[in-house]
Amino acid sequence: MKNTIAIFAALALCSVAPASAQDADMNFFITSAGSGDGANLGGLVGADQRCEDLAYAAGFGDLTWHAYLSTLASNGTMAVNARDRIGAGPWYNYGGDMIARDVTDLHSENANLTKETILTEKGSIVNGRGDTPNMHDLMTGSNLDGTVYVGDDTYTACDNWTSNGEGSTRLGHHDRQGGGENPESWNSAHNSRGCSQENLQSSGGNGFYFCFAVDGNSAPQPAARPEDHS
Repeated sequence: MKNTIAIFAALALCSVAPASAQDADMNFFITSAGSGDGANLGGLVGADQRCEDLAYAAGFGDLTWHAYLSTLASNGTMAVNARDRIGAGPWYNYGGDMIARDVTDLHSENANLTKETILTEKGSIVNGRGDTPNMHDLMTGSNLDGTVYVGDDTYTACDNWTSNGEGSTRLGHHDRQGGGENPESWNSAHNSRGCSQENLQSSGGNGFYFCFAVDGNSAPQPAARPEDHS
């Protein structure tokens, strides 16, 4: 009888075990929660701090984390490319799967970026197209190659991540599905309908974005100055 109980207890434990164990090399994740204030992240500093806070709660607070976000040139400051903020790689997800070897690999067809590999800092898969609710829109403000997306005169990168109202931001699809100019792009599928939480959710998002650890990698560099959108 004791052996039978022990067997059932072991089976119960197996049924609730995570699909993959946390890997000590994790240095990439998608945020498990947004700011709750749409695209108002407190600028790049606030976005980076949220990456740091989520990583700390997951046991990776000893690393330096940056958000994969680009900003426009504004008020005399230079634009910033998301690709220049994240170090040199390689990057690994929660389960230890390599996402990309380096920046070039990350922005190529070789990148291991799918709904199943783009995991949160908790190791969870985020809802995609066909799930309820759909949350596959990820904020990036970037072109396909990770440089700053400029767009037309109405585009603001949500006032460089400080607006929850007017403007718009460039979004990617973490599940590589959906509509837009580049529906299969993880970082540059289409623009948002606006910058509020409601606007982000209405097109299939929730204010999430990508975080990369930059420790031991090259320091981030500013982008070349495009047309000023101040």
